[in-house]
Amino acid sequence: MSKKISKGTTVLLVAGVVVLFLIGGTLTTYNGLVAKDEAVSTAWGDIQSQYQRRSDLVPNLVSTVKGYAKHESSTLESVVAARARATQITVDADDLTPEKMRSIQAAQGELSQAIGRLLAVTENYPELKANENFSELQAQLEGTENRINESRQKFNAVVQNYNVSVRRFPASIVAGLFGFEKKEKFEAEPAAQTAPKVEF
Repeated sequence: MSKKISKGTTVLLVAGVVVLFLIGGTLTTYNGLVAKDEAVSTAWGDIQSQYQRRSDLVPNLVSTVKGYAKHESSTLESVVAARARATQITVDADDLTPEKMRSIQAAQGELSQAIGRLLAVTENYPELKANENFSELQAQLEGTENRINESRQKFNAVVQNYNVSVRRFPASIVAGLFGFEKKEKFEAEPAAQTAPKVEF
């Protein structure tokens, strides 16, 4: 003789299965958001690493140029000052507010412009351009600028992936419950829309 399951027991079993399904879905979504958040932190660390590499090359570049272009002191001083400002700004990946991103971009952009002016000045010094140490530093700096650009692109792609996950339903509910917020991307500065004027 088979026992009949009561209506109340069936409701409890169904409710239990639904609760387990919701808990499992929430945990899976949460863990996915954590992994994507960590990917953003790693990509941000890669950018910081490339900025540090560029910053480390600047003193050697300035020192090498100083030996040949002594009367270009204002250009050399502007590079050193821009480097100092750029290295003073540190932001954790968890605190990438729009204001802080603009501040970082402005400082790094100022350093890029100062280095660009320095390299333009070196065109007036053929013996400097022929210097092996200067050529090597210039090549390293160029490679670093390329890696910075690649790191920014990778960062933006990772942030986009994270932001889509945070905003997409039903993950947006889990994101809201556990404090996962949209992250900022690197954006081109307004001045980047205008091609720079280079004069020799």
